[in-house]
Amino acid sequence: MLDSSTFKTVVDSTPLISIDLIARDGNKVLLGKRINKPAKGYYFTTGGRIYKNETIANGIIRIAKDELGISSSIDHNFIGVFEHFYDDSIFENVSTHYINMAYEIDFKSSNSLPCEQHSKYVWMSIDELLVHDEVHDNVKLYFKDKRNGRK
Repeated sequence: MLDSSTFKTVVDSTPLISIDLIARDGNKVLLGKRINKPAKGYYFTTGGRIYKNETIANGIIRIAKDELGISSSIDHNFIGVFEHFYDDSIFENVSTHYINMAYEIDFKSSNSLPCEQHSKYVWMSIDELLVHDEVHDNVKLYFKDKRNGRK
């Protein structure tokens, strides 16, 4: 892990590489209300950045454990690469730029979900989340083509 000063320089100077896990149960998508910047206060998919020297596969396993409580490897379907731009970050007067790889997973939660990143969780259909004011626009981008029949 980077110390705060070094991480601030990285966030201010470069894009971050991240993974979002689009957790689905049938036609519903799990969204959590973000506690931290960026996208604080919005519903968002679970995810996180990839660490230096961490493979994508290991990043998916770690993020699934940290964000969803899944303790084993998971099947995942690559959705695509997206860019997320934010005017803010965890640092004052620093914007955030993510290069995000989105993966869809089947998920049926019977356990309580971690609360480090999200204050609460909801399940929404794609039609619901596309019109919901509190779902972040970057999340909606994952589904706009799917609603029109594209995979």
